[in-house]
Amino acid sequence: MKNEFFLAFSELLEDKQLPQEIVAEALEAAMVSAYRKTVNASSAQQVEANFDVETGEVTIFAEKEVVEDVQDERTEVDLATAKLADEEAELGQVVMVESTPEDFGRVAAQTARQVIQQRIREAERQAQYDHFKTLEGEIINGIVQAMGSGMITLGLDRKAEGTMPRNHQIRGERFRLHDRVRALLLEVKMSPRGPQIILSRAHKNFLRRLLEDEVPEIYHGLVEIRSIAREPGYRSKVAVAGLQPGIDPVGACVGIRGVRIQAIVRELHDEKIDVIEWNPDPSAFIAKALSPARVSGVFLDETSETKTATVVVPEDQLSLAIGRDGQNARLAAKLTAWRIDIKSLPEATSDALVKLQEQPDLVQGDMSEMVAQVEVVMARKAEGRPITPEEYNLLGRFVNKVETGAEDQRQAEVEEQRARIAEARQGIPAAAFDIPLDELGVSPRLIIKITGEGYSTIGDLMLQLVMDSDQILSIEGVGPKAMEEVREAVEAFEFPEPEIVEEPEEAAEEMAAEAVEAEEELEVEAEAATEAGAEELEEEVSEAAVEEIVEAVEDEEAEEELEEELSFEQALAESEITFIDDDFDDQLLQNDDKGSKKRRKYREVEYDPDLDVNIVRRHRKRKGDEWGEEDWDDFLD
Repeated sequence: MKNEFFLAFSELLEDKQLPQEIVAEALEAAMVSAYRKTVNASSAQQVEANFDVETGEVTIFAEKEVVEDVQDERTEVDLATAKLADEEAELGQVVMVESTPEDFGRVAAQTARQVIQQRIREAERQAQYDHFKTLEGEIINGIVQAMGSGMITLGLDRKAEGTMPRNHQIRGERFRLHDRVRALLLEVKMSPRGPQIILSRAHKNFLRRLLEDEVPEIYHGLVEIRSIAREPGYRSKVAVAGLQPGIDPVGACVGIRGVRIQAIVRELHDEKIDVIEWNPDPSAFIAKALSPARVSGVFLDETSETKTATVVVPEDQLSLAIGRDGQNARLAAKLTAWRIDIKSLPEATSDALVKLQEQPDLVQGDMSEMVAQVEVVMARKAEGRPITPEEYNLLGRFVNKVETGAEDQRQAEVEEQRARIAEARQGIPAAAFDIPLDELGVSPRLIIKITGEGYSTIGDLMLQLVMDSDQILSIEGVGPKAMEEVREAVEAFEFPEPEIVEEPEEAAEEMAAEAVEAEEELEVEAEAATEAGAEELEEEVSEAAVEEIVEAVEDEEAEEELEEELSFEQALAESEITFIDDDFDDQLLQNDDKGSKKRRKYREVEYDPDLDVNIVRRHRKRKGDEWGEEDWDDFLD
């Protein structure tokens, strides 16, 4: 049966929600601290505690020196006692021996109480931090514990507390004590008083997580949320895209009769949500982002620093496109990442007439007749007289032509600017764009000011000097003297010589020509070598045949070897193998006695890649009892 200590220890683990190892380590550290305080042990002495979870007993081990006569029991131990801990202990050694004081449990419990509580508290805080750090960016549940000064405190699991500041609450939402609230775990920070958990219901990722919970297609990756624009408590716009054909992303988010989106609206305190299908075409995407307003045309301007879209809407749709206090236009701009300029059709027509007067070549062709008709319609509009739908269509066509011409002109200017930059870059060494501006050799103060404007290399600075030097002069702190210093440094700077790299086509042609020449030379050498080898092979075969026929009469084994030799030589003659006889003294061998005993032969076959032939080398024993030097003769040398 488990004792009372084990039950109390288990209850502590369950209450604090901590691992057993962490609590045991805290208890052991507390026991070590209590032992040092009880016996007044030095901090330099090594002390360890062993805690038995089953029995609750604590055993202390201290480092002591083995001596014959113990003078200080705190740091010394006799040899007999040391042998109990370590059989190989000797005098003068330092060993770890059990040093648990009598009645240590009661004394230690009183002394180590604060240490144990502090260690367990620290372990509890660290466990809370690690747990909630993994949940960062997810939705968690909490219970309202306190409200005051605009901040709401929620009780979370693991006995943790989270705070929801005023700017992270939905405007107009009210809670009461003990209400259960869902919120996004926005951030977890460690502080001296424990983990600080920040919750939010106003963040756009809270809406993202709610959509993932309510829409299975988003959770499983069939529908993707591309962007979210939100003003908490009022309105939100969500751009979604289907990742598989045949899936309606908007319908999947709304659900049958709107049940899915209505559940999210209730959770967000009746916040209006517009679900929009994402489109890769910016014009179509911006037109949908301004829903529920109808859009007549969208004209893009990407030449300015901020991408601007001019949106033309019918006169009766202007207020709807802008929204209350500009909310609809503001959310559409956030959703699309474009600056949106909304105009009514009559206003856009007036601006188009002004543009056409300032730039007559804006539109190709004769526009005089259409301009006259548009002016008549605009005059009637100014008088307050009604305009027919056909006349509205005329205004729309006119605006479309003028704005399209303006777009083409801006695109032509962009292309012209690119051509100028490309032409300017040709006069600048390519290495200049890899050299940092610090190596230019001007004053560090000037380098800091220039690099602060985005010029990081010498090439960037030289390109700007060629394109428009006034841009450099307009930098704060850069005057005419500094400009002159920069110009002199650029002119005096010596760039490294560029490496000469052969053109791929020329290099390939040269390589092909060299390969053809090498192949022809190899063919000539191979033919000459083959003819010489064949003649030599024929002479060697005839001589060897005569010798071995004479020797075959005296020895049967020589005859068998002769047959093998002839068959091998015949195979060589029929093949393209070149045979080389490495004989150091051919004349001596020819004058040798024909009736002498057969000389042993050694063959070596190797492949010559240059000639594309196989070469057979033979090595014979010289006349006499001693072998000659193993020096192989190569016919190519």
